[in-house]
Amino acid sequence: MTDIPEFRPEFKDKSIRSFVIRAGRMTDGQKKAFQQYWPKFGASLFAGSFEPSEQFGRTAPLVLEIGFGMGDSLREMALNEPDKDFVGIEVHPPGAGRLIHTAGEAGVDNLKVYMADATDVLDDCFADASLDRVQVYFPDPWHKKKHHKRRIIQPEFVQRIRGKLKIGGLLHFATDWENYAEHMKEVMDAAEGYSNTQSDGGYAPRPDYRPITKFEKRGEKLGHGVWDLLYRRDR
Repeated sequence: MTDIPEFRPEFKDKSIRSFVIRAGRMTDGQKKAFQQYWPKFGASLFAGSFEPSEQFGRTAPLVLEIGFGMGDSLREMALNEPDKDFVGIEVHPPGAGRLIHTAGEAGVDNLKVYMADATDVLDDCFADASLDRVQVYFPDPWHKKKHHKRRIIQPEFVQRIRGKLKIGGLLHFATDWENYAEHMKEVMDAAEGYSNTQSDGGYAPRPDYRPITKFEKRGEKLGHGVWDLLYRRDR
């Protein structure tokens, strides 16, 4: 990563984060992707307010994914829902590099990417009531009890998201850790201004728009469960 310092993640301060930037060697393809595709897909925390009509040249429903990993499912959603515009946030350069490379090769036009902390981006870049859907898929479960405080899904965080969602907008979580699913549900059921989209108040079936990842398919073969939670901002 030392040969492409301009493509390191952007942070405002040194406060505790809900993630760890793990060492990962970027492939030559990922490095070339930054050089070739970052001008098209890249967005900067320090550029200030994100104006969708300027970024995409149109007005369309706006979807934000926080922590897209290697980006395969986000790319597929952008391709499968051309009537929507997508923004992804990720702190790991190899994942961001893979996403913009594959999106560029696929001719995706409705995608922008931040390499920055999600809290900073939410606070500084998105206007209140500007997002139609926010999704957080398979976040780090921090499975040890002493590390649960580092889980990104916490009461303060979902209220921060609520302020950015339109009334009627959706907040969608997915996890393959049952304990984390229970934690997410507990947080959301107590969260002001949200309602569970399921009439029984339970977990949701996987929506058609969320692709099944290779990781998820492997887990299913091993008998691992996946839990989706869908909540709507109702006030």
